[in-house]
Amino acid sequence: MMYAYHNQSSVDVRVARIFNTFGPRMHPNDGRVVSNFIIQALQGKDITIYGEGHQTRSFQYVEDLVTGLTKLMNSDYGLPVNLGNPEEYTVKDFALLVKELVVGSPSAIVHMPATKDDPAKRKPDIRVAMDVLGWQPRVPVREGLSKTVAYFRSELEDTGEIVPTGPDATRPKPCCSNVLSPSREYEDHLYAETMPAADETRLY
Repeated sequence: MMYAYHNQSSVDVRVARIFNTFGPRMHPNDGRVVSNFIIQALQGKDITIYGEGHQTRSFQYVEDLVTGLTKLMNSDYGLPVNLGNPEEYTVKDFALLVKELVVGSPSAIVHMPATKDDPAKRKPDIRVAMDVLGWQPRVPVREGLSKTVAYFRSELEDTGEIVPTGPDATRPKPCCSNVLSPSREYEDHLYAETMPAADETRLY
């Protein structure tokens, strides 16, 4: 659609392909491996891996994404640009890293049946971003994860238990919901009506 407008009306466009991104303010039930693993580890629940965990994923910190988008918007490059972190982790190694960063977590790593059509490899090619924009990720995954763990820890302290994505998933709830005033109950109703479902696409 964007290129149709470009060809028809000479509209200046930029196209970014955004790869797996994480960081503070993620939705806790967005269904992504980062939020699921952190929430499980912080609550001492099993860290669930689908399949053997040999499939690879790449993760970029949100700060790097914002920098890449800014550089792209300020450039005169009109073709698609991949923005992601090419550093690969197996899902199992990533689970072990999350558990390490959540110091003292008693969580066990549990393997569940593999999901259908689960990609075996995800690794962005960022050569165009490097050559044209002079951009590449700067924040190490470990550093970004530490900040994200701290964010989710504070969310849990404020809201109580969070059930990660699955059939029994729940959004964060106020710790004192049993004593809500009528006005607060109405606010929570509006919150529930306006928040996206757990499986909706999120920016990160």
